[in-house]
Amino acid sequence: MSWRLFSLMLVMLCGSVAPVIAQDRQILGFGRIFSNDYLGDGQDRWRTGSYTAAVVQGFGWDGTLPDQMGRLLDYRLHTEIIAPNPTGPLGRPYAGIVSLGVVSHSSLGPLEYAAGIDLVLVGPQTGLSDFQQGFHDAFSMPAPRGIRSQLPDAAYLGGMAELVWPVALSDRITLRPFAEVHAGAEDLYRAGADLVIGPAGASDLWLRDVTTGQLFRGIAGGQTGMTLILGADFTQVNNSAFLPASSGYVARERRTRARAGVMWQFAPQSSLFYGLTWLSPEFEGQAEGQVLGSLTLNFNF
Repeated sequence: MSWRLFSLMLVMLCGSVAPVIAQDRQILGFGRIFSNDYLGDGQDRWRTGSYTAAVVQGFGWDGTLPDQMGRLLDYRLHTEIIAPNPTGPLGRPYAGIVSLGVVSHSSLGPLEYAAGIDLVLVGPQTGLSDFQQGFHDAFSMPAPRGIRSQLPDAAYLGGMAELVWPVALSDRITLRPFAEVHAGAEDLYRAGADLVIGPAGASDLWLRDVTTGQLFRGIAGGQTGMTLILGADFTQVNNSAFLPASSGYVARERRTRARAGVMWQFAPQSSLFYGLTWLSPEFEGQAEGQVLGSLTLNFNF
């Protein structure tokens, strides 16, 4: 089922992008978000750290999405380290993850539609375990556990699609219910909503972080002020390469995420975002959830 879904996404995306991919386009914005449990509960475990960066290209931006796929693209890099417990039983395997992908953003009537494909690399080939080991050594921190028994090298082709229905409750409050599907390293279905309260972000292109679900901006509209972003979602997981059943791990079929963040746009090209995300347990034997902190700094003078 997942491969049929991925194939359909690939055909739809490539077929829609092909007519405009060769035309001249310009860089419209850069997006980034860093998440780490040291910025949250400080436990250094499970979904311990990630970084997502995106370059958005298109033919211009007036605060609204184009009605044709392929005209507005974000090229995305996502890196993540998943680590076992620092003490006691490992619980889950260590995984270094790097993914490269492209996502098309367009409108579908009143809906915002995003569809993309990516290549996910897992294992020592990513170099993330060496990086973390070197970082811990440099700062005299305890060695990360589970590196010697980490998930082996592997590659997964994947696809995603998301529908968002923005509802303006006032000139400064927008409710953004959404539904999305992912196929590849993890096969899952997700539904949730985000509430954006404040002046900043009204004409931005919002992107979604894979790990936390936090919204971050791919294109900044330039409105100044303070904006509060609240969100939650529920996930049905059908398969996870990060918790292989062949090795005895049992992934929980349902996950929940709840998040809150504050974005301060204090100058047209400068902003600060900090948010917290609670992740529910992801595998059998994980007794509690975890809290990640997310940070984005933009200083362009």
